[in-house]
Amino acid sequence: MIELKGCGTALVTPFTSQRDVDVDAYRKLVEWQIESGIDFLVPCGTTGESVTLTEEEYVWVIETCVETAAGAVPVVAGAGTNDTLYACQLAFGAQEAGANAILSVTPYYNKPTPEGTFRHFSEVVRDLDVPLVFYNVPGRTGTNISVDTQIRLAGVDKIVGVKEASGNLDQIMELLRRRPEGFRVLSGDDSLAFPMACLGAEGVISVASNVIPAEMSRMMALVREERLVEARALHHRYLNLMNLNFVESNPIPVKYALSRMGRLTESYRLPLCSMADGNKEKMDRELDRLELCHVRSH
Repeated sequence: MIELKGCGTALVTPFTSQRDVDVDAYRKLVEWQIESGIDFLVPCGTTGESVTLTEEEYVWVIETCVETAAGAVPVVAGAGTNDTLYACQLAFGAQEAGANAILSVTPYYNKPTPEGTFRHFSEVVRDLDVPLVFYNVPGRTGTNISVDTQIRLAGVDKIVGVKEASGNLDQIMELLRRRPEGFRVLSGDDSLAFPMACLGAEGVISVASNVIPAEMSRMMALVREERLVEARALHHRYLNLMNLNFVESNPIPVKYALSRMGRLTESYRLPLCSMADGNKEKMDRELDRLELCHVRSH
């Protein structure tokens, strides 16, 4: 069983100016993440614009991430949708592509009941040989997974954790208090990664670590080492960047930041589009303040 802790990057999917997957930029991004000390990688999630990838591109992105990582870090592939049968197919395809674990989001739009949510994830994980982490993000799905349902899911074989992005610290604290031994709780919000880790969460699946992988990994490691003053300093230093990544829909801001750093072309697939000029100016000021552009560019 793989150990999921620390910081995992919810990888963007670089596109060329013609909106094809940028093979070279993607490989270089994965290599840089590993060189920077990231703990695991998460391709084909929301940040990776997975819903606009073709089935062939989806498999290629996961395979390339696995091949490039070459066992240096675990690969936790996004494989979620609101049709249980298709989610099963995606998860199996990700497993066949070499993923070490699956990240699967709560069914969106159709808003299942707690029983439906339980049955959905139980069905997705049933025939897998790799573990599954479910993803609670009510801001995108319209449905919150209650603590009772999360604890129930924690009892399902091969379901090993949750990416918790409810933003509800009361719910998160109750989950951390009640969860069974071995069930991992990973923050789905960068701005809550530090406080959640202090409360006992194992790590974060991060958007910001696309841009600052070494710093986010370091912050989580410092918490594990109980060096909280140093970890808190990193949290405060990068908090504005974390929040700016959501000034427009993710991954629009983080892709813009990476383009400023010379790591990819600022290119999206509709319905996502380029960030408003005013928000670009805010991101520019923050990247300059943190001295990221000229330090990190190729």
